[in-house]
Amino acid sequence: MALMHVNFFSDVLGLSMSMDAIIPQTAKNQIGMKGIAGGKPYKTLYLLHGMSDDHTIWQRRTSIERFAAELGVAVIMPATALGWYTDMSHGLKWWTYISRELPEICRGFFPLSAKREDNYAAGLSMGGYGAVKLGLACGESFSHVASLSGALDLSLNFSAQNLENVKDTRSDTFWSDVFGPLEEYAGSGNDLRALAEKRKAMGNMPKIYVWCGTEDFIYNQNTSFRDYVLELGYDLTYKESPGDHQWKYWDERIQDVLDWLPVHGETE
Repeated sequence: MALMHVNFFSDVLGLSMSMDAIIPQTAKNQIGMKGIAGGKPYKTLYLLHGMSDDHTIWQRRTSIERFAAELGVAVIMPATALGWYTDMSHGLKWWTYISRELPEICRGFFPLSAKREDNYAAGLSMGGYGAVKLGLACGESFSHVASLSGALDLSLNFSAQNLENVKDTRSDTFWSDVFGPLEEYAGSGNDLRALAEKRKAMGNMPKIYVWCGTEDFIYNQNTSFRDYVLELGYDLTYKESPGDHQWKYWDERIQDVLDWLPVHGETE
């Protein structure tokens, strides 16, 4: 595998941005690791970070390069700050950037497949929300999406009885700057429940993988989302096990995600 640290400009954000990219390389003589390139253009996993992190975190906390080496899949890890993969109510258009501009930029830099069946997204916590949002809002572009300890049902947090507790976790304006009036979140274009219903009506429903630890503070969001999308008829692989919100679990579970993704073998 080749690990590339890429600095580039985003017209959507008006900013110089960063991402790390793992690009397949056939390697037979590297001690301790074998790599395959597979067929070009490459299948691609967009791997998203959580609230406290940036584009470097998956390499710093896991062995994602080693995990991906034998699969021949490209892994794109972008920086997305604290925008929650939305076009912020007061802020930057992170959703337009991650869903439209970034894939086009990456395909300009690297030989990546544009086929729906060859494009996937995964992430943890905030990134789990972003990955599932990509599958539901852009089902014509992403066939498989995976969430690890994801914030998948924010409508629970933004309900009237929980609103004050949510505001206490950040400044009073943080969440509304991201999503707009929190009382209007349910049913909006950022609500994964609403997006799941819309995607079902449109077709191209993605396959979804969800894992969450049973001691995680957002465990109830994961079970609520699980029940909702199963009722809608989604192809959902749901797993839970003892654990809370930390990297020793995500390092293990990202390997399960890679096993679940259809990345074993060459593109057609």
